[in-house]
Amino acid sequence: MTPEGREALPLALAGLVLAALVAFLLTPVAARLAVKVGAIDRPGERRVHHEATPRGGGLAVAAAFVVVGLGVLVFQRRQDLVPLGLRPPPRELAGLFLGAGLAAAFGFVDDRFDLRARWQFLAQAVLALVAIVSGMTIGFVNNPFGSGIISITGVFALGFTAFWIIGMVNAINWIDGLDGLSTGIAMIAALTLGGISLTATPTQPVVAILCLTMAGSLAGFLPWNFHPARIFVGTTGVFLIGYTLAVLSLLGTAKVAVALLVLGVPIIDAFWIIVRRLARGASPFAPDRGHLHHRLLDLGLSHRAAVLVIYGICTLLAILSFRLSGTGQLYAFLGIVVASGVVLYLLTTRAGDTSVTGLAAHAYDAPNGDAAVSAGPPSAARTPRTSSTGSRPAPVVDAHPMPRTDAAGRGMPPAGQTGGPVGPR
Repeated sequence: MTPEGREALPLALAGLVLAALVAFLLTPVAARLAVKVGAIDRPGERRVHHEATPRGGGLAVAAAFVVVGLGVLVFQRRQDLVPLGLRPPPRELAGLFLGAGLAAAFGFVDDRFDLRARWQFLAQAVLALVAIVSGMTIGFVNNPFGSGIISITGVFALGFTAFWIIGMVNAINWIDGLDGLSTGIAMIAALTLGGISLTATPTQPVVAILCLTMAGSLAGFLPWNFHPARIFVGTTGVFLIGYTLAVLSLLGTAKVAVALLVLGVPIIDAFWIIVRRLARGASPFAPDRGHLHHRLLDLGLSHRAAVLVIYGICTLLAILSFRLSGTGQLYAFLGIVVASGVVLYLLTTRAGDTSVTGLAAHAYDAPNGDAAVSAGPPSAARTPRTSSTGSRPAPVVDAHPMPRTDAAGRGMPPAGQTGGPVGPR
């Protein structure tokens, strides 16, 4: 680690801890707000949960990141802790925080009203425009076929930057299929980008502080979101996470290759999903159960096990990003693209192609924490269990009741309780 990195590390860690605390405390507030306005995710044929669950948890993540991030930046500026030459331009920082706020706002509107895909795409294009107007573009990439770099200028740089931001948002969106999955992957990515910013040359202390603040915001939300989730990050969080990670990889010296590698799982999963859907003659945005996490569930892994396996893959890729140069990171990413295609094909062959017709997964965890639910329609997953004697249905007791809603989407206290905050489980 460089001397500048060592000096910035305490402040970066302080940002991480403070953001985690703020996000943890604000998440119940976000859950109650979501229930109040009707931002509820209800069970369905492509859902892995069995009860109505609040969306919009990304509001807590956004508030923690923006408030703590701005506070830490103001503190370091007044204390002159980071040399001026190592700070990103104020215009780019403004684009980061403005875009983060807009991303959360756009996403929460979708969580409430379930907007059509075209309106979601328009919101993503606006976010990309905010970043570009703020001066953040991808001006070069490492040459994978030799030494040096490949410069990107003019309209190509603008288009590539927009593609990067919109693609990142959609990659996070498509991997957001299991409790805690997108949150944990994003946290690993933010920690990795922060570590690279502290150790690489030139050192980027401010970018590292912001990355660790984002990681802390996600860490504070994760206890509420890990299986069984009490609240989902929602489109609010998906837009926020995708935009923020894309922009953090562009601030200062671009770290696109690092982001490609450490976020290889969602990016490559999205790539092969598009390829498979187009090959089948379907729309690339047509929903199905062909994602990596669906395949792991179809092989018999429990909900938590599937998430932890993907966490492990992302951690290995993060470690690899520290060991390789920019060109090596690109080679590794391309190799993983090919290898993942083979793995997904084998998983499809092993589990059977349920991507279109088999929408009711046969390995999803039951709401009471049992390992899995047998194959069948969604109603089968809710069939009462028999007791050990087989004489009558055994009661299903939820030790951690979640916010309930009535038919109109209004909030109701958990059964048997008069109200009060809910806690992570």
